[in-house]
Amino acid sequence: MNRQPQLMDVTRMRDILTPHLSQMREHIFMNSELAMVRGDRTVFSLLMRQKPPFTINDHRFGIVISGEADINFNLQDRHLTSGTLVYIGPGTIIHPQRLSSDLRIFGMGLFSNFPMPFAQGQMPSAFNGQVRDFQLLVSEENFATARHILDTIWQMVHATDDYHRSTVTVLVAALMHHYDQLFHRQTDQLASSRSREQTIFDRFLQLVTQHCAEHHQIGYYADRMCLTERYLSTIIRQTSSVTAKDWIDRALITRIKIELRHTDKPAAQIADEMHFANPSFFSKYFRRLTGMTPGEYKSIRQK
Repeated sequence: MNRQPQLMDVTRMRDILTPHLSQMREHIFMNSELAMVRGDRTVFSLLMRQKPPFTINDHRFGIVISGEADINFNLQDRHLTSGTLVYIGPGTIIHPQRLSSDLRIFGMGLFSNFPMPFAQGQMPSAFNGQVRDFQLLVSEENFATARHILDTIWQMVHATDDYHRSTVTVLVAALMHHYDQLFHRQTDQLASSRSREQTIFDRFLQLVTQHCAEHHQIGYYADRMCLTERYLSTIIRQTSSVTAKDWIDRALITRIKIELRHTDKPAAQIADEMHFANPSFFSKYFRRLTGMTPGEYKSIRQK
């Protein structure tokens, strides 16, 4: 990815969509707690104009009603088609690459202040932070169930001024349980058929996405996976044609760019939070991989 991700949170989405709400009112709902888009492609056209990639800090669910899309989620290319359920969670990096003209998605975003329907520690495991995103091509029956729940939520949010918050919360719980069940069913099926090498690569990439800010060396990931560094490095290179260190560097540089772009933190603070030995080493590392210092990058992005 040549551009660093922009944070696409509720404030940014509202800024983009508000001038166009009169044309999309029948297909979009948004308040401070949640947003829904029902089949209107205009939303995605507007987002594409913002020059992806994007990153989010909330939970989003969707179903692909028609059409297809090629989207990179967390460094992985995915092809979405009609009948697919999609989940993207906090910290996900999204880079839409191609959207067909007939693409229609029914989606919902739960912003950070949405009253989540689960007590602490009771969140369905697919959404507890261990998985950043997943896509499920499901049966017609399971797809219809997801759509029925979303349709009911859509009706509830338009029913009264307070959008039936308690009812919506229960329906969101039902949707999350439905996604969670289907996710684990697919995971179990894939685990039985996927090669050991692909399983190792997928687990490695998941760990890198979660821990690259704190752990920059292959040894940490090899230890977590109970493998030797040499074996892990060989498997990653054979599976992806990219070295394990390159995957770590890609993820870490992306995190650093987000901090430089979206916060006022000085480079020294970012270096400390990203567990670099000192600001000088941090600056040399960033320059080696991007061709500019952190200060130069921040100045360019602010113009």
